[in-house]
Amino acid sequence: MIDARHHHPIQNRWRGISPVSAMPSASPGVLPTVVEQSGRGERAFDIYSRLLRERIIFLGTGIDDQVADALVAQLLFLEAEDPEKDIQIYINSPGGSVTAGLAIYDTMQQVAPDVVTICYGLAASMGAFLLSGGCKGKRLALPNARIMIHQPLGGAQGQAVDIEIQAQEILFLKDTLNGLMAEHTGQPLEKIAEDTDRDYFLSPAEAVEYGLIDRVVDSLADGGIVTEG
Repeated sequence: MIDARHHHPIQNRWRGISPVSAMPSASPGVLPTVVEQSGRGERAFDIYSRLLRERIIFLGTGIDDQVADALVAQLLFLEAEDPEKDIQIYINSPGGSVTAGLAIYDTMQQVAPDVVTICYGLAASMGAFLLSGGCKGKRLALPNARIMIHQPLGGAQGQAVDIEIQAQEILFLKDTLNGLMAEHTGQPLEKIAEDTDRDYFLSPAEAVEYGLIDRVVDSLADGGIVTEG
């Protein structure tokens, strides 16, 4: 079983990074707080809650059920607030649970607003898959980001029949992910299968050529935060 994830025998995660929290975090006491003035006095927000008001969501850790629940809830909340205004997801993630990632992906496809995906740092495994699943024309990366795709990882133990069941499931999920990535990138299914056989790293420019993203942004004002239209 990969990464000691007891509830997720099938993973799509790069093992070079081991984030531990459900959200981007800082050392205790270092998480920035924004103080705003209103007619009722001052009100303090943690920085991520304040950015959520601007329809900005962060995926800055590994993907598990807790992270998926939080992201799905934020997507549904922002859709209810304004079904026409873009939602932005900043991604810096090594990936994680395939089923949790697909829960986020399905919600991204179902909500009415366009979902803008922006890679900063690293988008690997399910992180790269979610990056490619943003709205066509609005999948972005910062200049020094890195993107990596590969096939799902997993393991099984127990009786022979149990191992066979798990093997069938991981092959099913592999085919599902490859098919969806082929759809989003425009690459032939055979090329996706070949390239994801091992870790396949791309620069932002290479990711544009591959079809994983649409363009590289030199500054957030150029295309990260102002992306509508």
